[in-house]
Amino acid sequence: MSAPFLAIDGLRLSRGSTGVLNGVTLSVARGEFVALMGLSGGGKTTVLRAVAGLEGFDAGTIALDGVALEPGPPPAGGTLRALRARVGMVFQYHGLFEHLSVLDNVSLAPVHVAKVRRETAEARALALLGTLGVERLAKALPRELSGGEAQRVAIARALAMEPPLLLMDEPTASLDPARRNELGRSLARLVKEDGRTLVVATHDDDLVRDFATRVVILADGIVVEEGEPAEVLGNPSHPATRWLLQAKGAQVLPFLG
Repeated sequence: MSAPFLAIDGLRLSRGSTGVLNGVTLSVARGEFVALMGLSGGGKTTVLRAVAGLEGFDAGTIALDGVALEPGPPPAGGTLRALRARVGMVFQYHGLFEHLSVLDNVSLAPVHVAKVRRETAEARALALLGTLGVERLAKALPRELSGGEAQRVAIARALAMEPPLLLMDEPTASLDPARRNELGRSLARLVKEDGRTLVVATHDDDLVRDFATRVVILADGIVVEEGEPAEVLGNPSHPATRWLLQAKGAQVLPFLG
């Protein structure tokens, strides 16, 4: 059996006296679309930040396609460079540079970090924007985009460096159902056609049921249940999963399109 593409073992992180991650262990195979679910405060975003090298941790290990992260502060130097070549992250609030056009946002890192020729980087950016259905917006500024359009531009920006692993934090939080489905189909294509690996933190059980290949439920900083979305969400065996599903609809999120 081949080694997992991403392996997280016994991950622990505390802030003051509060344990945020209390021994998270999970593995992800190459080409999976894994959804992390759980009530707010369960540790989903913190796991993503640790894998992306944005946050250190207290105990445990993270192994990603030959890069090993150990307890301590966030990685630096050669380890960070190796990690950046393997991981792209899309934040819940897209974080686009407001003074740059869509095209410049997407081509910025390839030009200035990877030292790709501008013409090559822009051609790649336009292709990504086209795949995600927003090529027509290449000259627009972020303030001219809807929430869904900005999210897709942020995904294109993360993919511009061609990372094999894409991490996403609540990608559908600002989308109405139609645009959620459109984004879900785009993400599924990235996995099926491009061979990307996706790990997505989300409260959106419809997205998970329709598009994810596996769901992992976090509660109190540990994994409490995992498996195929239809089985886990349709027949939950852990109280935390049942609470999560019962809580759907209790919080009204804005639809920004």
